[in-house]
Amino acid sequence: MGRTPRRARRWRWASLFGSTALAVTAGGALACPAGAAGTDVDFATHCIPPAVSGLPPIDGTTTARVSVDTTSPKVGDTVTVTYTVVTAAAGNPTDLALPADIMTPTGKVTLGGAQSGDITVAGPKKNPPVPGKAVFPSFSMTGTFTVTKAGRITLSPGDYTIHTSYILELDTPCTVITPPAPVSQTITATDDDPGNTRAITLGSASGDPGARVTVSGSGFTPGATVTLAGRAGATQTADTATVTADARGAFSGSLVVNDRATTGIVAYEGGAWNPDRGAGPAAYAVHDDTPVPDGSQKLTTTVTAGTLAMSQAGDSVALSAVGFGQGGASTGRLNTVTVKDFRGGPAGWSLTGKVTDFTGPGAKIDAGKLSWTPACATKAGSPSTCKAGSAGTVGSAGATLASTPNGTLTGGQFTVDAGLSLDVPAFTPPGAYSGVLTLTLT
Repeated sequence: MGRTPRRARRWRWASLFGSTALAVTAGGALACPAGAAGTDVDFATHCIPPAVSGLPPIDGTTTARVSVDTTSPKVGDTVTVTYTVVTAAAGNPTDLALPADIMTPTGKVTLGGAQSGDITVAGPKKNPPVPGKAVFPSFSMTGTFTVTKAGRITLSPGDYTIHTSYILELDTPCTVITPPAPVSQTITATDDDPGNTRAITLGSASGDPGARVTVSGSGFTPGATVTLAGRAGATQTADTATVTADARGAFSGSLVVNDRATTGIVAYEGGAWNPDRGAGPAAYAVHDDTPVPDGSQKLTTTVTAGTLAMSQAGDSVALSAVGFGQGGASTGRLNTVTVKDFRGGPAGWSLTGKVTDFTGPGAKIDAGKLSWTPACATKAGSPSTCKAGSAGTVGSAGATLASTPNGTLTGGQFTVDAGLSLDVPAFTPPGAYSGVLTLTLT
């Protein structure tokens, strides 16, 4: 037999090392994830080796986890995410050792719950030598994302790709067969804005025209100039005064009320009334001392402020059944909730819900498996407009079902409901499972 030409031998070596590119889905850059480590999760993976390797696709199981540098970020914060492939779906299929520092991993982390989307992550070009037929060490990739919504945010490992730079530049992509993969990490984001905490109280609820009313306030900006003003419905009257908040944001001042049409008193920072920087209106009535003409009768009436309350169309929901070994979505609809806001003030409301784990015959389904798609409608003529919460995970941390904003005059009647979906794992033991969904109106 003749001697094999050097160029032909080199191509055979290149093909052989091309086959090892599949193996590096189980190895790569060694790194230690920072911050809070997530839970190791397993998911089915489909890996496609480079065409030059001549190897068929490989379906296997990847074990991975997602870590973060903080589990309690605020809206606007940047979170660093580390995706670690602990065990990949394939190993080095050849007898040849793989050199050090030839592999560069990239991948995605999938967000769920209060925020959705994918985070791009990447690792350094760093790996130890790997003997032939050996199991590859784990590798890590990092990336960042900005928190845009408050609530419970889940993170799941996603697709990943290994790029090898040895004789040839080759890629081996590995994809999640049934996305998304199980949740490995959960963070709870909060809104950095504490909301408007300003409040006022009046020394009296009524008086004659020209009476001086004591107004006390709290929660204002320390040292701020605060305007006290009368309101006639949605309109400010000419009755105004100014006070200065002390170092604690509190004040006590007085306002002379002359306008007989006054229905309330407000206090606010800035040049004009703004419900986000003010408090009130606190109800106030001016005694009508207008003389009654001879042969006439004065007729008066009073509109009294009501309460904020809700009622439900029922207290139980039967979700659809799922098959053992199949799992999937167990669906249903929330019993309709009616919210009546008859307070007649400037404050809006928020309706939130949280759920317990679903317990059954010696097993449970995690609360984080329940998600909803909220909807709400506003009755015609209501001063406020209802806004449905975001679709996503409910969980034990809770989520917003519906809300109305603060305003000059708020109130009305609203109907709220939601589509429900419980993601039941495939081999959950047969039987009935139940959890409690608690709604809170504030």
